[in-house]
Amino acid sequence: MIKGIFKRVLSKTEAFGLKRDLTVKFEVPNAQIELLTRPCKASDEIHFTADLQNYGLVQENIPTCYVATNTEGKPCYRQWLMGSKQNENIKAFWGESFPELKDDEALVESVFTTPAFRRKGIMPAALDSISKKVQDLGVRYVILFVEVGNIPSLKGCHRSGFSPYVLRIEKWFFFKRSVIFEAVSEVMMNDYFKRVDSH
Repeated sequence: MIKGIFKRVLSKTEAFGLKRDLTVKFEVPNAQIELLTRPCKASDEIHFTADLQNYGLVQENIPTCYVATNTEGKPCYRQWLMGSKQNENIKAFWGESFPELKDDEALVESVFTTPAFRRKGIMPAALDSISKKVQDLGVRYVILFVEVGNIPSLKGCHRSGFSPYVLRIEKWFFFKRSVIFEAVSEVMMNDYFKRVDSH
């Protein structure tokens, strides 16, 4: 709580906006376990009690939440995948955090892998499988945002065919928030590839 207050007094956060063109073929590595994906159900919530950051999102009942399960049906991964029809809900919940979606775009948000299933390559495989579900709705581009310092998530997205297309800069100054989007500089792009290509 104290950390959250300090953040709103004075802070600056940068995140890469990552995009994938679903019409471009991309070979995503398989997870170490076999995965099945489906829409999220209310009974899945018990498996995501460690996902404290997205509790409010669950309560808002924003649609198009998906999970990945192992072959025994145990949920191990969750994400939301929202199209342009959800623009109002997205803005109501996240404010100015995301650009308004176009008709051929979808937003991935609140990705979470349960602790017991981490380090099994689940995120890239599940993200790929779930993202493709919107192709039948005329969606070509899937976008998501990851903080610049979140190397594991950046690597997972990169392995799913996503690459930077914009930089989001969020600033807080005495409880006033501002968000701007700007082009990714060549320096930041080079730094991104160094991070995601490292082992």
